[in-house]
Amino acid sequence: MKRIISAICIIAAVAATYFCSNTSSGKQPIPITGNMLSVIIENGQPAHLIHYHGMDVSFNPDAHIPNWVAWELNSSRVNGSEPRNDNFEADTKVGGCPTPGDYKFSGYDRGHMAPAADMKWNKKAMSESFYLTNVAPQTHALNNGAWKRLEEKCRQWAMMDSVLYIVCGPVLTDELTERIGATGVAVPQRFFKVIVAPYADPPRGIGFIMPNGAVKGGMQQAACSIDEVEAITGLDFFAALPDTIENAVERQCNFNQWSNRRR
Repeated sequence: MKRIISAICIIAAVAATYFCSNTSSGKQPIPITGNMLSVIIENGQPAHLIHYHGMDVSFNPDAHIPNWVAWELNSSRVNGSEPRNDNFEADTKVGGCPTPGDYKFSGYDRGHMAPAADMKWNKKAMSESFYLTNVAPQTHALNNGAWKRLEEKCRQWAMMDSVLYIVCGPVLTDELTERIGATGVAVPQRFFKVIVAPYADPPRGIGFIMPNGAVKGGMQQAACSIDEVEAITGLDFFAALPDTIENAVERQCNFNQWSNRRR
């Protein structure tokens, strides 16, 4: 009996070690159940789910832009060497996908949702990031301003943590009053981004809502909680996290906690 109890204790200790820490700090991961890139659409938006090599895309064939795009980012992906290819193209397998001509002379940038610089780790991932299923019309002020700086900041954060999970897209609960191109690509009024670092100690989360234009005060002023983004968009993020951790990270809005960190 003593041997049996001893064996059970050893197994329990191993299991506890496995489920509690983080590989970057010597601890094992928390017990995530399901797909961290999965997003629940609660407002009935049309959705065509596509699993690309480096990202998941929920594409809206009526608006001709994504509902959301989700991907994983870590230090090895940030440090990839695959060059940017700049070959924007339609994904002909996806109904309602725009063509490059829809953006020509529109006055809007082809705004990446999952940025090409996050896909440097793999040639196929880089190529697929230029599918127009991963793109929405953005003003140059946003695309080359606060949106770009937030993308750069995410790569810095990924260097500090074992992994980030990121979801972004247009706010499709807003009225879509403008369309471009022969396809009729919807121009969003706002965009969102949500980020979690579930293996940080303690786990962290943050959200952002940005207008499709210059962002007054920059990305820090656009910061909000993930709960706020969910309320605005009708989307439910990161349900694969244990409820206690999901509730904790989704109520946070502490930009300085993210930016004032060191390795």
